[in-house]
Amino acid sequence: MTEDRPPNGAPWRNFYGRLKGKHLRPSQQGYLDADLAGFSPGAVDWQANPERNPLDLAALFGTRPVWLEVGFGGGEHMVHQAASNPEVGIIGCEPYINGVAMLLGKLRAAQVDNVRIHPGDVRDLFDVLPEESLDKVFVLYPDPWPKKRHHRRRFVTPEYLEPLVRAMKPGAQLRIATDIPDYVRQALEEVPRAGFVWAAEGPRDWRTPWDDWISTRYEQKAIREGRRAHYLTFHRL
Repeated sequence: MTEDRPPNGAPWRNFYGRLKGKHLRPSQQGYLDADLAGFSPGAVDWQANPERNPLDLAALFGTRPVWLEVGFGGGEHMVHQAASNPEVGIIGCEPYINGVAMLLGKLRAAQVDNVRIHPGDVRDLFDVLPEESLDKVFVLYPDPWPKKRHHRRRFVTPEYLEPLVRAMKPGAQLRIATDIPDYVRQALEEVPRAGFVWAAEGPRDWRTPWDDWISTRYEQKAIREGRRAHYLTFHRL
């Protein structure tokens, strides 16, 4: 099947589901209109940066270490980490615009400024992230794509992991949380092949949350429905 492309020549890319819910509340639209531009890294958009020039992370965060959260959902974990770690800069990617609006509301309430938001596909961000620039990455409750024919859309596949490895520093930490056993299976197969080592040994069991964890609404939904969470930690070789 021939891959369609948008008018700007960029490939259509989707490892996620819907981009927008049924509606945005007026307050959420207000957050998007007033605040999103100030939190955007700027050089990610294809039309604004057709040459795909690398992001100037020093201009965004100074000398702070840089973390990335892929698919931040409603933003509660990202805000928690930003407030708890003001000495780092955090970039969050989320194509679901309702989630972006929710995050912006939480950022207003928390009054943190060490965050930047890419309201789109993380692979577009990978195109402009400098090599070996990330100190920590979070992939928390990604879309499970439960049907076997859709497993290639999961984040834990070479299309996503290869540029992720390139963007992470040696020794940088990758955290994956999921309540889907088959996602755990695929992560344990694919992530080490991409250039990571699983931190299976140590005082924390992989079914126990990280010490700085805050439970997200997605996790609470999984718990209510009787599914068990898994917390995988990898380190980039």
